[in-house]
Amino acid sequence: MKTGLKKSQKTTEIFFDEASRWITVNTYNTDLKNRLNAYAKKHPDLCRLTDDTEDGGLSFEVVKGRFCLRLTEPYSDERRAAASEFAKKQNNRLRNRKV
Repeated sequence: MKTGLKKSQKTTEIFFDEASRWITVNTYNTDLKNRLNAYAKKHPDLCRLTDDTEDGGLSFEVVKGRFCLRLTEPYSDERRAAASEFAKKQNNRLRNRKV
């Protein structure tokens, strides 16, 4: 969808305060919009679409405790090497599998 907005203008904003039960998520991110839409359809009591900006952005309200922001540690060299070896073994296993 062409919105006329630059990528730097297509932001995702997450707002909440300690008093409210709801978290507000404003986003242009397609994957996040799709995930929130699906969640809102499945759980309308926990998530709802509140606004469509008509330029590609959507706003949702999500009950606190249902929305998670996850920070991940960078991989150590050892972990990266182990993950690489595991992926290579899986790839070889899949190649050698009989159809």
